[in-house]
Amino acid sequence: MTDNILKETHTGVLTLTINRPEKKNALTNEMYAELAKAFSEAAQDPEIKVVLLQGSGGIFSSGNDLKEFSMYSQNLHNFQDFAGIQLMKQFIIFPKPIVAAVTGLAFGIGTTMLLHCDIVIAGRATKFSLPFVKLGLVPEFASSYLLPLMAGKARASQALLLGEPFGAEDAYQLGFVSQLCDDEQVYPQALSHCRQLCDLPEKTILIIKSMINTPDKQGKLLEVIENEMSFFQKELVSAEHREAMATFFEKRTPNFSKLKV
Repeated sequence: MTDNILKETHTGVLTLTINRPEKKNALTNEMYAELAKAFSEAAQDPEIKVVLLQGSGGIFSSGNDLKEFSMYSQNLHNFQDFAGIQLMKQFIIFPKPIVAAVTGLAFGIGTTMLLHCDIVIAGRATKFSLPFVKLGLVPEFASSYLLPLMAGKARASQALLLGEPFGAEDAYQLGFVSQLCDDEQVYPQALSHCRQLCDLPEKTILIIKSMINTPDKQGKLLEVIENEMSFFQKELVSAEHREAMATFFEKRTPNFSKLKV
């Protein structure tokens, strides 16, 4: 484990902390790889009953590290090494409960990974965002499939097509946040749920999760991710994405209207 991903196991609970607060817990390829490895190992470890995922410094995650991520628009071959895809697959096949404690910001993949968690506790002041369209990209992590199932077509379409930030109450209404509480109570509440899960019959918990996350559903999600990533790779080298990245680093307003469709 690097210092950017902290790992702690106590009485059946594996706590994984995204620990890059100086960059608002933006995720790098190395961090994705570390998280994917941690989930893979936790799946096989009989001592671990549940995973608790959180961010340090009062922030869950601001999504991809855009400075590092910009290299993919320069060389698409590098995208084959993007460890975020491996993390997505680990989330989908993980057989044990995943509890997320979310405060501050949850942007991009910081939001879409929550669609795959079993219990999501969020602080009332948390801000969420699915900003893919504003980056000239398409949604990922099966969000194009799961969010309409959770929220309905109209609300999901508004969130994905406009890419505007939204608050915790909206996230709760969209269906991927389980419980809202004051920010300082998020971690205690999440940990309390983890301990409850550890105290319940382990075999029954695993069966219930397998009933909810059946092999056919897992297969569908993996299929959706593959389709999303096909579009995603094409958009990485698009004029729209390059304009979006240029405006981000140059701190100016994008002008997509000048680009040919």
